[in-house]
Amino acid sequence: MIVAIDGPAASGKGTLGKRVAAHYGLPHLDTGLLYRAVARDALTQGVDLDDAEAAAKVASALDVATLGDPALRTVGAGESASRVARHPAVRTVLLAYQRSFAYGPEGAVLDGRDIGTVICPDADVKLFVSASPEVRALRRFLELTGRGVAVSEASVLADIRARDERDSTRGAAPLVRAPDAALLDTTNLDIDAAFRAAIDLIEAAMSRAGRAG
Repeated sequence: MIVAIDGPAASGKGTLGKRVAAHYGLPHLDTGLLYRAVARDALTQGVDLDDAEAAAKVASALDVATLGDPALRTVGAGESASRVARHPAVRTVLLAYQRSFAYGPEGAVLDGRDIGTVICPDADVKLFVSASPEVRALRRFLELTGRGVAVSEASVLADIRARDERDSTRGAAPLVRAPDAALLDTTNLDIDAAFRAAIDLIEAAMSRAGRAG
């Protein structure tokens, strides 16, 4: 079973992806970490994030074993990732790895921004997770301050809005809800309620397809 979970920044898709994967005993990939890692490596090598060709070369040499790097979870890493993710060449390089992960023998749960539209358009289940920008900003603000990061809620909201704009208007694989993706609005849901709603949607989709979860 392949479950594709898409959505904007801080919508909760990553946490849901992990919990859904654990629930079904499937491998999980947070595809956003790939772009964060490419941006990290590019900056380390002094590569201009807006140089598509150079960024693609960095992507082709990416070591996926480094995706657990805590530095990839910072605000700056997310901002940089959004810049390299605009390049079609970078996305092409990372496409093969994402698909090989998804189409492994066990299936998988992948979360990102183009899983249901580009990476796995034939996924068994597609979810589009969203929430209001204000709620997403508050969640990210609490997450960051909980880790001791000094940041204002206003600046986090501004970053969320800027990333939404870049992700939804970029020419390469823009963030859009796949026509056959079930919408899960988490604005008024805590993570436990969102998880239960996600499982209900997945089970309903599998039932319609004649496959029990």
